[in-house]
Amino acid sequence: MKAYIGLGSNLGEREATIRTAIDELSRLPETQLVQVSSLYDTTPVGELDQPNFLNAVAVVETGLDARSLFWNMLLVERRLGRVRQPGRRFGPRTIDLDLLLFGDEAIDLPDLKVPHPELPRRAFVLVPLVEVDPHAVHPVLGLTMRELLSRLDSGPTVRRMSRL
Repeated sequence: MKAYIGLGSNLGEREATIRTAIDELSRLPETQLVQVSSLYDTTPVGELDQPNFLNAVAVVETGLDARSLFWNMLLVERRLGRVRQPGRRFGPRTIDLDLLLFGDEAIDLPDLKVPHPELPRRAFVLVPLVEVDPHAVHPVLGLTMRELLSRLDSGPTVRRMSRL
């Protein structure tokens, strides 16, 4: 199954942390790294008084089911120092891994929602997604990533930094 994973970091050595997360994702069982977008420097969303984020998208092929992949992503976050604070959604973080798309599946569980509910409204996710697969289709909305990006109102600044 092809899965798209969003990566973000705004604390510590942001680029090194994202590179380490990508390396760890490539080592997950039954999972192969297919492609990684460029890095993008992005202004924060929600809580604005924090450092800019670096964001990227990784594409993997996996034999894991969505829940197993998601739980492995949480373990990677934990190993890289992510501490989730209840009630604080938009705060700073060493690493953030989001399961954006999982094939053409729509999953609505209490702890896992795929496609990611904020995907259509987030330039910092859509820009790197369009870079790696502009024709990927949102399984609920039926629109490509390029179409979703073209419909997006102005939001946070997303600036390409470098290739990974």
